[in-house]
Amino acid sequence: MKSCIATVSLPGKFADKLAAAQAAKFDAIEIFEQDFVASDHSPREVGRMVRDHGLDIALFQPFRDFEGLPEPLRSRAFARAERKFDLMAELGTDLVLFCSSVHPAAMGGISRAADDLAELGDIAAARGIRVGYEALCWGRHVADHRDAWEIVRRADHPNIGLILDSFHTLARRIDPDTIRRIPGDKIFFVQLADAPAIEMDLLYWSRHFRTMPGEGDLDVTGFMRAVMAAGYAGPISLEIFNDQFRRGMPRLVAQDGHRSLVHLMDAVRRAEPQLPVDLPAFPGPVAVEGVEFVEFATAPGDAGGLEQFLASAGFAAVGRHRSKQVRLWRQGGVNLLVNSEAQGYAHAAWLNHGTGVSEVGLTVADPQGAVTRATFLGAPAHAQSHGPDELAIPGIRGVGGSALRFLHAGAASLWDVDFTLDQPSPQGAGLVAVDHIAQTMAYDEMLSWSLFYTSIFGAEKSAMVDVADPDGLVRSQAIRAGALRVTLNGAESRRTLAGRFIEDTFGSSVQHLAFRTDDIFATAAAMQDRGFPVLRIGANYYDDIEARFGLDPALRQRVQALNIMYDEEPGGRFLQFYSQAQPGGLFLEVVQRTGTYQGYGAPNAPFRIAAQKRSERPAGMPAR
Repeated sequence: MKSCIATVSLPGKFADKLAAAQAAKFDAIEIFEQDFVASDHSPREVGRMVRDHGLDIALFQPFRDFEGLPEPLRSRAFARAERKFDLMAELGTDLVLFCSSVHPAAMGGISRAADDLAELGDIAAARGIRVGYEALCWGRHVADHRDAWEIVRRADHPNIGLILDSFHTLARRIDPDTIRRIPGDKIFFVQLADAPAIEMDLLYWSRHFRTMPGEGDLDVTGFMRAVMAAGYAGPISLEIFNDQFRRGMPRLVAQDGHRSLVHLMDAVRRAEPQLPVDLPAFPGPVAVEGVEFVEFATAPGDAGGLEQFLASAGFAAVGRHRSKQVRLWRQGGVNLLVNSEAQGYAHAAWLNHGTGVSEVGLTVADPQGAVTRATFLGAPAHAQSHGPDELAIPGIRGVGGSALRFLHAGAASLWDVDFTLDQPSPQGAGLVAVDHIAQTMAYDEMLSWSLFYTSIFGAEKSAMVDVADPDGLVRSQAIRAGALRVTLNGAESRRTLAGRFIEDTFGSSVQHLAFRTDDIFATAAAMQDRGFPVLRIGANYYDDIEARFGLDPALRQRVQALNIMYDEEPGGRFLQFYSQAQPGGLFLEVVQRTGTYQGYGAPNAPFRIAAQKRSERPAGMPAR
């Protein structure tokens, strides 16, 4: 696979874009004309800069408003084209994109456009140039790749071919399988972009909301399957216009772009194994069978407060690591590690973020295969020192600075080999498993974090929802990969609870952990008896849910007495309660799902956030 990215897809100066594309291991770039003009380098200098970064210039674009023009506009368009051909020779590229005209004077007609392109083909051939024609989905007369292909077919010139863009096809809901009937050698170039499903003006949607493949809702995989089935063997490129990416870091945007292309082409070959996808073999999406442990990084002086908090939730210290300052706290099927080592990754995490989650251990069928897939998709491997008789647990660096470790399903050997157990698992307060992990990030990073999970784990995404914080908006999206559930919460304002957490912890990713119980009333009562610092929910909330759901007054009294929040949908209901936030902002949640309910109580989030803000002590007030 020859991977390519358009310079318009990346933020920064031209040199920054080249460095980012090189670091992300792209093979080539498309030069967007505006980036070239803004660079203040001569064409030869730009060509040399590109090649010095180990990149090719696969395409120069765009040439606008060419076909179907009356005189004298037609002659001017041909003269402009010859100027561009001269420029391309100096840059060192032989392919240019001509997009369908939006000029108000442009005249329709397939044959007229074909005649213009055929004449242009003769000029291009004399200079060793190829011209790719692309249908803009908002084109004045040509807005469909099928019409663009008919124009190219009638032009019948070896130097005139078709350029396909997934956005232009899928935004108009054109069946991508129509591409399968186009000869692959007449498809000169392919551009890819995804986008969220939003009903809006096509031009505005394209210019502001394109995303990397896999980050949106368009069937980019189906599009690319059709392209490969047609016999296309050229570069696969990203052309992304996105306001978030324009504010991002060039290298991170480029890394996400390359990851998205590799993930996409892997999905294509797995869907149709007979297609000639030029990509090395690597394992498929990782199926998570369980969350084996969650590790907290802390310091000896801070560990006592954290452990007291865990004890109030029904956890008990049942063992310790044989060679490290790590204690095992357990309840039901939940294993929590408190790591107070003075060196290593956990110590570095504590120095950077304070007390918080540093690692999550996942059980999978093939731990090393999981690492192989993740590293092939650009995630750094994570190695940790271990004693001679201790397990070497493969892992990767996750998003937000945390790490993921992979263990064989049924990983009891970890506790037998690396730990000395002091007592059997206690009954605790009734927690049975980790339900989900809530990660917080700046809103601009949400797409990147989502792509991390969906590409490595084949995770499913829920629809994004808006959560109202009294001081701003938080966007939330749930990701599920087998037994791993993650909620991503993107903060747009530093004044929101999520935004303050990011700022106060210097980017610690896990803001809260949610545990599952089979009897939330018994669990809440048991934790209350242990002194669990439950988050208090106001009476107005319970008046509202009693009226909204028609709750039996006795049930309303039970949930209110224990500060349990309630939601329901056809087929099931959801109950949840929270702790108050601990120093550093971390808090816990306990949930019970019944029936087919698979959500996370999103309607309750604004009221939970308001209660958390009420529970905070005012600035300058001492802790009690």
